[in-house]
Parts: sequence; structure tokens; C-alpha cells
Amino acid sequence: MGRYVIRRLLQMIPVFIGTTLLIFLAVYLLPGDPVRGLFGDKGASPAQLASLRHEYGLDRNIFVQYGNYMWDMVAHFDFGTQIASGRPVTDILGDAFPVTIRLAVFALVLEIVFGITLGVISGMFAGKFLDQAILVLTLLFIAIPVFVLAFLIKAAILFPADLPPNVNDSNNLGQMLAPAAVLATASLAYVARLTRGTLVENRRADYMRTAVAKGLPRRRVIGVHLMRNSLIPVVTFLGTDLGALMGGAIVTEGAFNIKGVGGTIYESIVRREGTTLVGLVTILVLVYLLCSLLVDLLYAVLDPRIRYA
Repeated sequence: MGRYVIRRLLQMIPVFIGTTLLIFLAVYLLPGDPVRGLFGDKGASPAQLASLRHEYGLDRNIFVQYGNYMWDMVAHFDFGTQIASGRPVTDILGDAFPVTIRLAVFALVLEIVFGITLGVISGMFAGKFLDQAILVLTLLFIAIPVFVLAFLIKAAILFPADLPPNVNDSNNLGQMLAPAAVLATASLAYVARLTRGTLVENRRADYMRTAVAKGLPRRRVIGVHLMRNSLIPVVTFLGTDLGALMGGAIVTEGAFNIKGVGGTIYESIVRREGTTLVGLVTILVLVYLLCSLLVDLLYAVLDPRIRYA
């Protein structure tokens, strides 16, 4: 197991370098000039613009900029400085990521609890009315756009009217319930459908018939044999979905006025703040890679046939 983990960590290095390089090139090839944007309509002299570009290293070759960025990040954990405010990007990351992590983890918990529960119920009653009702409900969740669902919740149609329309305190789980529900809805539906599909497929497997023929209790047959094998694709989806929840919360955070990663990414794109945007996305890439490794390790826990030599 230890050798497998080391090998996977080494494999992440070229993946990390490749993805961050593509992100860096995409951001810095966008039209616009963040230095010129500091002066707004007032304008600035060419000497002032050249001086600021040199100060932030924007006058260097793009690959030299990337090399300096990677060196500062790895050697000093320095993601640069935001041009508009002059704040270190690490401070901005420290403000934005805890908020989004709380929102994403809350949404993931809702996704796991309700998604797997609905999927199990649907799978155990496949072809019956309850199964059809859950399939229609999850299809509705997938079809409703996020901004529409956010509007419905803020209008207190789906939730009690005493919920605040915006999040004033991200540490308050009561206030975070509505945006977490909005963020989790589509993924919850996918989890339910995926769980239902794998349950229905595995119920017809030979090992299930063998377990029933051996006279094992129904609770053990379902809880140990059926569920453990059926949850492998669900765990794969959930592991990668945590990163997707963190990176895809732009609409949700904007709708509920949450100052997290999504809002910061949106502001960085509008202001053409490449340093901030690259720093945020770099952390998201690390989250994806670590979640992928964790999912692979969980396979061996769920399925005894999988072993990493």
C-alpha cells in the first residue's frame, strides 16, 4: 500500500505541472490589462504602466513568469500579490477557501445522506411506484437550473419563510442550509440514480444468489454484500464531486452573497486578476488530485478483491 501511495504521488507531479501550466497560459492570454485597469478612466502614462508591469513581472516571457510562479509557490508558499488591492494572494485564499470548504462539505453531506438513501430505496423497490416517483423527482432536480432553484428558495417557496435571503455568517449552519441544498441538488440526483442503477445490477449477480442460498440474514446480504459492491462507482463520483462543488459554486455563492472561492473567481475574471485566479485554481487542482487518491484507497476498503501491492 505504501509503495502504491508513493507511486501515485509521483504520478501527480506531471499532472499538476501540466494542469497549472495550461491554466496559467489560458489566464494570461486573456484580453485586457490588469495594470491599466488600476487607473480606470483616468489613464496613466506609458512610464507608469511600464513601471508597474515590471514590478509585477508582467513584462517577462510567459514561461519565465510561470517558472517564477511555481518556484515561489513550492519554495515559499507564495502565490503572488493581487494587483488591484496589493494584498498577498495567500491572504485572499485564506479568506475565501474556508467559506467554500464549509459550503462544499455541507453540500456533500446532504448529497451523501439523501442521495444514497433515495438510491437505495429506489433500487430495492425497482419497477414499483416508489421507484418511479424517485426517478421523476431526481430528473426534476437535474433539469432545474441552479439560479432558478436559488431564486425559488430565496422566495421561500421551497423552504420556510424565516430563512435569511442571504448568508450573513458563513459559520452559521442554519444560514448555510439553503445554499448548500442548492449546490447539492443536481449532484444528489446523480448519486441517487447511480446508486439505484448499481443496486439493481448487483442484485442479479451470482454472488448475491449464493449469499441468499447460504441462508445469510437479509440484513447482512444487503448491508455487506450488496451495498459494499454497489458503492464503488458512487464513491468515485463523490470523491471527484467535492472538487466540483468547490469550483462550481460561483452561481450559488453569487445568489446568496457568499464571499467564497466562487465569488473570488468571478471577480478575478472580471478584473483580469491572473495571479489571484491562478492561485485559486491551483488549490482546486490539488483538491482534485488528493480526492482522486483517496477514492482509489477507499476501493480496497469497499471491495476485498482489490489490493494494492
